Amino acid sequence: MLEAAAKAASTRDVKTHIGGIYSSDVFYDERPDLNEQMVRHGVLGVEMEAAELYTLAARYGRRALAVLTVSDHLLSGEALPSEDREKSFGDMVEIALEAAFN
Repeated sequence: MLEAAAKAASTRDVKTHIGGIYSSDVFYDERPDLNEQMVRHGVLGVEMEAAELYTLAARYGRRALAVLTVSDHLLSGEALPSEDREKSFGDMVEIALEAAFN
């Protein structure tokens, strides 16, 4: 699935990063050092649902892949404007669907 998603992204000229993510149920972390530690370990992003997605896939013998869109940069504070979010979220869904059905 990862290879199919990377290929789908490249055909759409969508900038991609492939790597580890950190799942957390805390949107605003009270440990400012945690993000820096994650960066040092090569973690590319923080999100809230992928760990459960992978847990359920493993439990039921299914394939899974987290395809994410970056909306906010935790270290710099930059945020994607709403019109860019809409476009990038649409790209993400199309990439995920193509990967799922290949």
